[in-house]
Amino acid sequence: MPKNSKVTQREHSSEHVTESVADLLAHEEPVDYKRSVLNVTGETWDKQKDGEEELDAENRPAWNSKLQYILAQIGYSVGLGNVWRFPYLCQKNGGGAYLVPYLVLLIIIGLPLFFLELAVGQRIRRGSIGVWNYICPRLGGIGYASCLVCFFVGLYYNVIIGWSIFYFFKSFQYPLPWSECPIVKNGSVAVVETECERSSATTYFWYRETLDISNSISESGGLNWKMTLCLLVAWSLVGLAMIKGIQSSGKVMYFSSLFPYVVLVCFLVRGLLLRGAVDGIMHMFTPKLDKMLDPQVWREAATQVFFALGLGFGGVIAFSSYNKQDNNCHFDATLVSFINFFTSVLATLVVFAVLGFKANIMNEKCVVENAEKILGYLNTNVLSHDLIPPHVNFSHLTAKDYNEMYRVIMTVKEGHFKELGLDACLLEDELNKSVQGTGLAFIAFTEAMTHFPASPFWSVMFFLMLINLGLGSMIGTMSGITTPIIDTFKVRKEVFTVGCCIFAFLVGLIFVQRSGNYFVTMFDDYSATLPLTVVVILENIAVAWIYGTKKFMQELTEMLGFRPYQFYYYTWKYVSPICMAVLMTASIIQLGVSPPGYSAWIREEAAEKFLFYPTWAMAILISLIILASLPLPLVFILRQFHLVSDGSNALSVTYKKGRMMKDISNLEDNDETRFILSKVPSETPSPMPTHRSYLGPGSNSPMEMSTAPNGRYGSGYLLASTPESEL
Repeated sequence: MPKNSKVTQREHSSEHVTESVADLLAHEEPVDYKRSVLNVTGETWDKQKDGEEELDAENRPAWNSKLQYILAQIGYSVGLGNVWRFPYLCQKNGGGAYLVPYLVLLIIIGLPLFFLELAVGQRIRRGSIGVWNYICPRLGGIGYASCLVCFFVGLYYNVIIGWSIFYFFKSFQYPLPWSECPIVKNGSVAVVETECERSSATTYFWYRETLDISNSISESGGLNWKMTLCLLVAWSLVGLAMIKGIQSSGKVMYFSSLFPYVVLVCFLVRGLLLRGAVDGIMHMFTPKLDKMLDPQVWREAATQVFFALGLGFGGVIAFSSYNKQDNNCHFDATLVSFINFFTSVLATLVVFAVLGFKANIMNEKCVVENAEKILGYLNTNVLSHDLIPPHVNFSHLTAKDYNEMYRVIMTVKEGHFKELGLDACLLEDELNKSVQGTGLAFIAFTEAMTHFPASPFWSVMFFLMLINLGLGSMIGTMSGITTPIIDTFKVRKEVFTVGCCIFAFLVGLIFVQRSGNYFVTMFDDYSATLPLTVVVILENIAVAWIYGTKKFMQELTEMLGFRPYQFYYYTWKYVSPICMAVLMTASIIQLGVSPPGYSAWIREEAAEKFLFYPTWAMAILISLIILASLPLPLVFILRQFHLVSDGSNALSVTYKKGRMMKDISNLEDNDETRFILSKVPSETPSPMPTHRSYLGPGSNSPMEMSTAPNGRYGSGYLLASTPESEL
C-alpha cells in the first residue's frame, strides 16, 4: 500500500479517522471482487472452515458442456409419464382439445416455476437444502421435504425400471413369451391355462408370470425372486451412473436422453405403415371441445404439467447448481419445457398409431367370432337366411358388412336380441378403451407388438427405451437427494451414493413381494402429489414474497446480462401461487371425494376388482403424506423459536483478501457502524451509510442495508449479488 495512503497515515497517527467505507476501500490494493466476501452471519469466523468453503465453491464440479447439461435436464424431465400418462389423459380429456389447457398451463405455471428453480440453483450453486436455507432459513424445510419425496418416488420408480429389465431380457426369443397362452397338462389332456384363457396372453404374462400377484394387498405372498434380482440390477445401474456425481451421470445422459427419441421416431415410422394406424391418430386428435369447459380436465392438465417438469423434487435445482453463473438459464427453461411438450405429443402419436393397429386387429377378431355365432344360428334355424344381405360373403367378411348384418338382426329380433349374445364390434369402442401406466406399457403395447413383423426386435427396442427413460429420471431424482446432502453435510460422494442405493434396495423389497404392485400404486398415488404441491407453493412464496420479486429480478439481470420479461414478475408474484393454491385445494378435495383404493387382480375371476385399503394400509398412506410434509413445519418451528441456529441472531463481518474481520455480536446497536474503522466501539464513529453496499468496481448496485426479518439473515447487512460467497 502506498505510504501516503489514508489507511497508512491512520496507522501512524493517533488522530481519529472518520472516512467512509468507500473511501477506505478506494485506497486498498486491487482485489478480486468475485472472490471477496462480506460475510454477514451470526457464526464465529473459523479460518479453516472459511478456507474450506472457498475451496469448495471454486472446486465445485461443472458440466463438461452445455449440451451435456441440457441432455441431463431433458433426461430428467422426460420420463415414463410422457409415454404412458400423457396419451391417456389426451384421449380421456377431449383428444386434441386437451392440448389447449395443457399448453396454457405449461406457459403460466410450468415455464415460470421451472425457470425459477433453474435460476435459484444456478445463482446460489447449492442443492435444494442450501438454496432454501439461503433464501429463507425459516422455510429451510423445503429442501428436506424435497429430499424425502425424492426418496419415496425413487423407491417405487426403480421397481418399474426393474419390470422393464425383466421384459427386456424376455424379449430375446421368438415367439415372444406373452404372445400365446401356456398349455398345461391335466392328466393326459393338454388344456390352455384357465386364467389366461379367461383374460388374454399379455394380461396373464404380466400378472402371473411377471408379478405373480396376490389377490389383495393384505396377502403378502413372500418375495418374487425374479423381480428381486431385477430390482438389484436396477439399483446397481443407478449406483454406477451416480457414483462419481455429474462426472459419471453426465456421460450416461448422452445415451439415456437421446436413445428414447431414436426409438420413438422408429416406432412412429413403423406405426404409420401399419394397417389402422391412421384410425388411431384421427381418433386421438379429433377434438371434443366441450371437454375444455370441464374443471377436472384443467386439474389433470395442471397436475401433468407439474410432474412432467419435475418441479419440487430438487433435481432441477441440483443439475443447475453445477452451471456457471452467467449461463442463460432462461433459454434452458424455455427449451427444456417445450422439448418436454413435443416429446409428449410425439409419444402420443406413437401410442395411438400402434393402438389404432391393435384396435383393428381386435375388431377383426370380434367380427370373426361373432360371424361364427351367426353361422351357428343360421344352421340351427334360430335365424333366417333372409336376414343376411345377399352381398355378404362369410369367407371374406368385412367390418362394414358385419355392422350392416348386425343392425338388421337387432331390428328384426328386437325382443330376443340379447339372448343371441352378439357384439357390435365397433372400431370406436376399441379405440375408446383407455389404458395408462403399466396397463399401457406391459399389456396393451406388448399385445400390439406381438402382431409386428420381427416382433422381438421391436420389443427389445421398446423396453430398452423404457429403461433409459426411467434411468434418466432416476438420475435426476437421486441427484435431488445426493447433491443437497453432500453440499450440506460434506459427506463423501461415493460412500453416500453407494449407501443410499443399498438402503433404498433393502427398503424397496416391499415392492417385489407378490403384493408389491399394490404398494407401487399406493406410493404413486399418495406419496408425492400433495407434499410436492405444498413444496412448490412455498418455493414460489419464498422467492416472490419473502426474498422479493423485484430483488430477484434484479439479481437475474446481473446474472444473465439482460432483464427477464415482466411476464415472469407477474406470474411469480400472483398467477403461479394462485393457480398452485387452486390445484392444491382441488387435490385435497379429490382425495376426500375419491375413496382410497386400488385395482386388485383376482386370480379366480381372471379380472380386476376395485378394493378399499385396509386400516393398516390407510395408516401407511397417511404416514407417507405426513412424513413427506413434516420437515416444513418442523424446521420453521425450530428456527422461529431459535431452537436451532439459522445464522440470524448475531452479526460478524469477514472481508477476505484483506482478512479484515471483527466479531461484533456483543456490540450495542449504536456501535454497529463503528467497528470497521475504530479500534474500540467507544471511539469516534465513522459515518457508515445505511443504504448502500459496495459491490466492487463497475457496480451499479452499491451497498444496501437490509433489516427485513425474513431475509437471508433476518437482520444486518445483505450482500445479495454474491450469494455463492456467503454459503
